[in-house]
Amino acid sequence: MKLFSIRGGVHPKGRKELAADVAIAPVGLPPLLRVPLLQHIGTPAEPVVRKGDLVKKGQLLAIGQGMVSAPVHAPTSGRVMAIGRYVAPHPSGLPGRTVTLKPDGQDEWADLPPPLDPETATPEEIAERVADRGIVGMGGATFPSAIKLNLGGRYDLHLLVVNGAECEPYLTCDDRLMRERADQVIDGILSMRKALGVGRAIVAVETNKPRAMEALRKAGAGLDGLRVVGVPTRYPMGSERHLVQTLTGLETPARGLTADIGVVVHNVATAFAVHEAVRLGRPLISRVVTLSGGGIARPGNYEARIGTPIEALIAAAGGLEDRTARLILGGPMMGQPLADPKAPLVKGTNGVLALRPAESGESAAQQPCIRCATCVSVCPCGLMPLEMAARIRKEQLDAAVEHGLMDCVGCGSCAYACPSRIPLVQLFNYAKGRLTAVQRARHKQEEIKRLARARAERMDAIARAKREQMDRRKAERAARKKAEQTAPEAAAEKRDQETVDA
Repeated sequence: MKLFSIRGGVHPKGRKELAADVAIAPVGLPPLLRVPLLQHIGTPAEPVVRKGDLVKKGQLLAIGQGMVSAPVHAPTSGRVMAIGRYVAPHPSGLPGRTVTLKPDGQDEWADLPPPLDPETATPEEIAERVADRGIVGMGGATFPSAIKLNLGGRYDLHLLVVNGAECEPYLTCDDRLMRERADQVIDGILSMRKALGVGRAIVAVETNKPRAMEALRKAGAGLDGLRVVGVPTRYPMGSERHLVQTLTGLETPARGLTADIGVVVHNVATAFAVHEAVRLGRPLISRVVTLSGGGIARPGNYEARIGTPIEALIAAAGGLEDRTARLILGGPMMGQPLADPKAPLVKGTNGVLALRPAESGESAAQQPCIRCATCVSVCPCGLMPLEMAARIRKEQLDAAVEHGLMDCVGCGSCAYACPSRIPLVQLFNYAKGRLTAVQRARHKQEEIKRLARARAERMDAIARAKREQMDRRKAERAARKKAEQTAPEAAAEKRDQETVDA
């Protein structure tokens, strides 16, 4: 299969050897599971249980709200101890609404929906099952998967791309999943292909994962319309826009979707979760996560329940060897600092890294920009990071937008390559956050004005109705008064007429 070249990108040290050859190991249940109600892009789920309730494994804890949301299920059986705010796995460390569950040790399943056969089930049934089981994109984006599976009715789709690139350094959870559970991954891909109504599916894996590719090819042997393709080992090959361009030569429109060019992208871990939901009726209540870095005693890939505290995962990996290590959720390029290790594992957590200062680049001091344009040459989106950064430093956010700020995918290639160690990605994320806050404030002001206009119109309508009612009452009183005044005259005329007739 012909592959197409993309511009930019970098080749950071993979460091995947730390965990890649360690089989997936289960993590035991902690004393308490903290299950956040927001583990997806969109509106938080709304709890359907109360404090003190006994729940079973896989039972619905919270139902999705609005168009973009996902339900949350119990990772094990036990008692709901609290529904309140708890530290979230977010750089801010701020608390989010959370269900606290105390396991009872029985791990007893709730009643699950009957299995579906992808060959006989309709696309709507598959998408509905995926939505009901709370599956989201597990590559880190956490977009509700069912929404993507329903795109066939809105777009002219022709290809499903399954992302097994896993281009971030250190991370190997997808690699191990493809090696150990290739049959289930392929089965999930067939379900997603059926839901989308497309005849072709490509599983794209970076060439530094030969055993994963071999396992997938063996599992998919003889299946029409399914190919496993090795793509160059080059960051950010895992970006869906650049992966699609590498495979098809088609460029996704700026601020558009890959669906605009007929392609939908899902992660291999999402495919495994779809298999579990369709074939077994199981919700997304656990995931495989990489624990790695120089500060982890036993790097490897661990399968843990959603809601397991990060500190419990680190303990399962032997603890921290270096207390100065910096904890990061995700990969070193696009991951986020972990403010509190008590934060729980969520559906989108694919890695927990403990990086020593030398690994994280903290020892290198930031220097002024030397205008070398290295960031421009490595940007896979063809942007000018140095120009955007210069305008952001001056709070000229609109000018930064004109230079393509909103087209930045935040891959971090520019910051990695910058010889002056300028935190370019942080600047871009700051600017995007500021713009979002400004837009929200503007929207809030417009909404207040709309509500004020609506209230004024409503009060005017009420006043008009009152005036009209008062006018009707005046007219009625005047009519009654006139009738009372003319009644004696009418009676006299009637008597006179009766006398004449007599």
